[in-house]
Amino acid sequence: MSARGEARPGISVVIPVFDEVDSLEELYQGVTASCESMGRGHEILFVNDGSRDGSDRKLDELAERDPRVRVIHFRRNFGKSPALAAAFERVRGQVVMTLDADLQDDPAMIPDFVERIDAGADLVSGWKKRRHDPIGKTAPSKVFNWMVRRLSGIPLRDFNCGFKAYRIECIRELSVYGGFHRFLPVLAGAKGFRIEQLVVNHRPRKHGVSKFGVKRFFDGILDLLTVLLVTKYRTRPLHFFGLPGMMLSGVGVSLLLYLTVLWFFGQPLHERPLLTLGVLLTITGFQFLGFGLLGELLVRTTITPREIYSIRGTHERIPPLERIAAPDDLTSQDGPRIIDPSADTRRDLPVVPPEAVAQTAAASQTPPTPSTPEDA
Repeated sequence: MSARGEARPGISVVIPVFDEVDSLEELYQGVTASCESMGRGHEILFVNDGSRDGSDRKLDELAERDPRVRVIHFRRNFGKSPALAAAFERVRGQVVMTLDADLQDDPAMIPDFVERIDAGADLVSGWKKRRHDPIGKTAPSKVFNWMVRRLSGIPLRDFNCGFKAYRIECIRELSVYGGFHRFLPVLAGAKGFRIEQLVVNHRPRKHGVSKFGVKRFFDGILDLLTVLLVTKYRTRPLHFFGLPGMMLSGVGVSLLLYLTVLWFFGQPLHERPLLTLGVLLTITGFQFLGFGLLGELLVRTTITPREIYSIRGTHERIPPLERIAAPDDLTSQDGPRIIDPSADTRRDLPVVPPEAVAQTAAASQTPPTPSTPEDA
């Protein structure tokens, strides 16, 4: 049966893979058994993120064995966010699950996530309340989660957990790039989606080693600043840059006023470090304000309506106007043709072929024949 004629799966399971060949068979068996127990139809979408240990061959073997398995092979290791982005573009299920390939996420909990989505949640994030990881990995994670929770306002306990469930409508409105896979709940919360958390069974790693080190913590801090800028301050960048700018310039101007008073009383200023500090703070503060104003100009010219709101549904008696079709839409074979609303108007205009235009132009350049008495 063709892909177009296949029944749409109810659940899509997305699994990024990077050098986890020893875990894939057991993971596949666990995910398949868990999904089949719900009887809703499923697909498993593996993303091979440039593995070099034979994971690619094992994934191709699974895809040959089970038509519900789909595989995406990256040319090299691009990271977890690009892997999720590639998968999110191709998923077909109404519920999208994500979990890691290291067997630390228990596939038997997939029905619990799906049940939460069915109950009304848009995103369910796992919480590894009891982690089986070394302290060098858990301690930075706790600090990171505390910072994200305080700055974003999203009351989740574990943003780093890769075990998550999404409603497909939520997936379609999320942009995943850089290191944003850690902040998908923050991005979804900024759109107004309903977010819940679920305590998951975190298991010790059986095979391989962790792919994340201390560098992940510092990368996460920088990504957090980016997320705050594109969520809370996407449409008002001056508020992001303006507050530190006003504070710095305020302190700088205060120092310069203080030194000005001293100068009037005859004290020399060229040897005072406060003069250099005051000038530096003032210039830096005004630079921040300038960044904010430039950001405001960019927002006014680049932002689209989809970035500033999210529609849950509509209820209206008047049908929306048909959009004007692009050339690709008019010739697409994948769906119904979308007619340009102005086509009816254009049909009233005469269609003149190029040959007629050339003949008309030639006739206009021929000199008139003089009349004779016989013609008269």
